[in-house]
Amino acid sequence: MAEPGALRAYRALLGAQARSQASYRTSFAVDLVGNMGATVFDVMTVLVLFGVTRELGGFTLRETLVIVGLSSFAFATADLLVGNIERLPRYVRTGLFDAVLVRPLAALPQLLLMDLPLRKVSRAVFGLAVLVFALASAGIGWTPGRVALALVAPPAAVVFFAAVFVTTATVSFYWIDSGELANSVTYGGRDFTSYPVTVYGGWFRALFAYGMGFAFVSYHPALALLGRPDPLGLPAWVGWASPGVALVAAAVAALAWRVGIRHYRSTGS
Repeated sequence: MAEPGALRAYRALLGAQARSQASYRTSFAVDLVGNMGATVFDVMTVLVLFGVTRELGGFTLRETLVIVGLSSFAFATADLLVGNIERLPRYVRTGLFDAVLVRPLAALPQLLLMDLPLRKVSRAVFGLAVLVFALASAGIGWTPGRVALALVAPPAAVVFFAAVFVTTATVSFYWIDSGELANSVTYGGRDFTSYPVTVYGGWFRALFAYGMGFAFVSYHPALALLGRPDPLGLPAWVGWASPGVALVAAAVAALAWRVGIRHYRSTGS
C-alpha cells in the first residue's frame, strides 16, 4: 500500500497534468471531440456491416452491439488510464526512465501520470453510452446474476486491457524497438474483441480468443448476458469467468513488470 506522502505526490502529478491540459480550453474541447473518432469508427464499422447482412457470425445487430459496447468501453478506459505506458520504449531509449527510477516513488504510477491523456475521457464516455444503449435494447431477461455481471464485466475488461498494455510494454526492457509488436497485440486485441469470435477461425481464433484470453473481454460476457449458448460449444459458466481471467492477466502483468525492472540496465545518459 502506498504511503500517505506518496499518495500526495501522485495527486500532485495528476493535478498538474489536469491543469496543464485544461489551460487551453478551446484546444482541450477540440481534443475531446476529436478523440471520440476511433471509438465512433468502431461502432460505425459494425453498423455498416449490418447494412449488407442480417447476421454476423450468427449474431444479430443488437447482440453484436453488446459485444462492441463492452469492447469499446473497456479499451477506451484502459487506454485513458494506462495507455501512456506505450511511451516506455522512448523513455528507455532517451534515458528518461533512469530519472523515473531514482525518484522515491513507484515507477509505474509515475509513468502513467507523467502525461495522462485526459482528452481521451470522451472516448470512454462514448463507449459507456454505447454499452448502456446496447444492454437496454438487446432484450435481455434480467436476473440478479446478470445485473451483477453487467456491473462486473466492464471493469474486468478494463483490467484485462490494462494488463495487456503493461505486459506488452515490458518487452521494451529487452527489445527497445518493440513498439509495433506491442501495438499489434493491444490494438489488434481491440479490433478482435469488437466482433463475435465466431467470425474468426482456425489458429487465429485459438491464439487471440483463448491463448491470449481476448474472448473473455466481450464475447463470453455477452453470451452470458444474452442467455445464449456458445456456438463453439463451451459451457455456459465460461461467460462468468471474465473477472477471474482479468485477475490472472493483472498478475501476469505485475510479474512481467517486476522482472522487466530487474532486467533493465541504465542507458548511462
